[in-house]
Amino acid sequence: MPAVVADGGSPRDQIITLLYIAVVVFGWIAYSRLRGRGFPRLPRFLGWLSGTAAVASLILAIVLPPIISPEISSARPTSTARLIILSPHPGQVFHGDPAQVPVTLRLRGGRIVTFTSTHLVPNEGHIHLYLDGALILMSYRLTGRVGVLPGTHTLRAEYVAVDHAPFNPPVLGRVRFRVAA
Repeated sequence: MPAVVADGGSPRDQIITLLYIAVVVFGWIAYSRLRGRGFPRLPRFLGWLSGTAAVASLILAIVLPPIISPEISSARPTSTARLIILSPHPGQVFHGDPAQVPVTLRLRGGRIVTFTSTHLVPNEGHIHLYLDGALILMSYRLTGRVGVLPGTHTLRAEYVAVDHAPFNPPVLGRVRFRVAA
């Protein structure tokens, strides 16, 4: 089965799909009832109500998705900020199963803010931490601890804009370290 069929899509796509299905269903009911071709037991005013629901669904399918889930702008802001990982150090070995790894970052030229917005300012944002490519933390702080299982790992810290999308070019730091049991 192709992934497109198996994937439910994003919530935004699901809402659009459901609204268009509502347009077809309510429109069919309204057309059938008001033309006398179906639903004879359905009161006529419900046929008109169904037509109104079809029009409302069509309007919502067009207007609502950009409001509830705006697309990330293709023109990303540039930031002069620099992000440095102070801890863990490259090649550092931690012990434990899991080990509590201290994370300390330094941000120069940028400011961490605690709000999310679509109004993008080049040097305001948040910190995202990735362990081996997986997002593990979205933070408003430059220090913290993360539990890490034994093995060799890559920690990536990224300073992102207030809409949680990356700057262009991305502002990030990366370090490899190891955890021994």
